[in-house]
Amino acid sequence: MSVLEQIKKYTTVITDMADFYLIAKSTPADATTNPSLCSQAADMPKYSKMVEESLKYGVAQSDDINTQIEETILKLGVLFGCEILKAVPGRVSTEVDAKYSFDTKKSVETTRRIIALYKEQGISSDRILIKMANIWEGIRANEILEAQGIHCNMTLLFSFAQAVACAEAGVTLISPFVGRILDWYNKFQLVDGGYSGLSDPVVVSISRIYRYRKKYGYKTIVIGASFWNIGEIKSLAG
Repeated sequence: MSVLEQIKKYTTVITDMADFYLIAKSTPADATTNPSLCSQAADMPKYSKMVEESLKYGVAQSDDINTQIEETILKLGVLFGCEILKAVPGRVSTEVDAKYSFDTKKSVETTRRIIALYKEQGISSDRILIKMANIWEGIRANEILEAQGIHCNMTLLFSFAQAVACAEAGVTLISPFVGRILDWYNKFQLVDGGYSGLSDPVVVSISRIYRYRKKYGYKTIVIGASFWNIGEIKSLAG
């Protein structure tokens, strides 16, 4: 039995890529992607038809080149998401453009556009998580969307305070950026011999968030993202 198979016995495995052929091979429960990963995948010849469909859609939405680009990217993200959902039994996270991170209203409007595009493809909102930056405006947007039955994956989470704010706002899922947490400690508070096991600041941070969630009965799901080493995953999986 591989390490991956063993880990799946204790936790949920989610992939973070846009190549759905590789996603199918890893058999995760859920998947997430972002515009950068979609852009990389779009350069692959096997995805050319989806790129062409997205370009055609984008051009048809407006005469303004900037709007055409935005609509093309939006459509491509949804098409990739639809293909990914064929490979996973759960949900896919689709990201709201980062330029709207500080605009609650625009984040909500863009989310509704994403959900509508999925609906056109026959995908219901219960299989979609909307990925947003974990800042004040994003959390406020999440409150509005959750009340409408649209669920979010709040990313760019680096602190306990952010996790608490999301839990109180009823966020469906949070994705602490564990690799970046470790980067900070390695740069500013490096200890002799480095960090490992239960003393790893990543393990300490995620464990604290999880215990808080359990203690106060919050339903927010905690999914560690961007791990730099497998030791952290093993420690968190117990």
